[in-house]
Amino acid sequence: MIPAEERDQALAAIKAGTLIESLPWLKQFHGKVVVVKFGGNAMVDEALQKAFAEDMAYLRWVGIKPVVVHGGGPQISARLAELGIESEFRGGFRVTTDETITVVRDVLRNQISAKLAELINEAGAETAIMSGEDSNLFRADKTTLDSDEGPVDIGLVGEVTTVNPRIVFEALEAGRIPVVSTVAPSANGELLNVNADLAAASLAIALGAEKLMVLTDVPGLYSDWPNKDSMVSEITAAELEELLPSLESGMIPKMQACLSAVKGGIPRAHVIDGRTPHSILLEIFTVAGFGTLVLP
Repeated sequence: MIPAEERDQALAAIKAGTLIESLPWLKQFHGKVVVVKFGGNAMVDEALQKAFAEDMAYLRWVGIKPVVVHGGGPQISARLAELGIESEFRGGFRVTTDETITVVRDVLRNQISAKLAELINEAGAETAIMSGEDSNLFRADKTTLDSDEGPVDIGLVGEVTTVNPRIVFEALEAGRIPVVSTVAPSANGELLNVNADLAAASLAIALGAEKLMVLTDVPGLYSDWPNKDSMVSEITAAELEELLPSLESGMIPKMQACLSAVKGGIPRAHVIDGRTPHSILLEIFTVAGFGTLVLP
């Protein structure tokens, strides 16, 4: 049996080694913006929420500027069910009516953003809650769903067309972590529900971020799902563009977001398994990395 003193020294050496391993990445990312799209199981598992909040606070205190963008599909569906409103999806999009957009806005800001901000505050960093409505952060155009029969109306669903990142920069300059929910007005003031993955990519480009990170419920991108041996650790934009149409529907917006980000000037984008505690830190600060890296 190893004596306790020797065991403690060995553990201390491992910790020191990990800190030294992180040094090149601390240099690379110091003072840089990193946009993180928070979603999947990490949104509904309390232990994962806490670990994510700790990751964000850690990044802030080592001199990196994290920006959190989130959706809230499960929570929105649960709230609609409580109100007796049925959730309808077409082509992976939530059909959004005048009745449901109010619920979407409320759940995203007053439930998810508020809880996430509280956890980050408890972890030791200040936050700033905002949505696409605030200070013209996002402007969106209404979209329709393409089908063999032609365009299909899916209600108040939009895609971000312009970003005014002033309030995000102001929050970052004040040392706060922006927590951003994704509803956005159209040019005529109509409130639209926008995809959080794609909104995160648009915001990352507008901020000139160093990296976009998208949390998922799988280890990364599979080129031949469900073949577990087809996991892709690194892919270029050109390769991803070719692969995109064949992907499983739930993965398409996440990979579209990564593709859009690197084509828009972001040096790298990552899809990361949000089911692993502290996956953000594992990706940024270890040699092995984590998930799938998309490069220009």
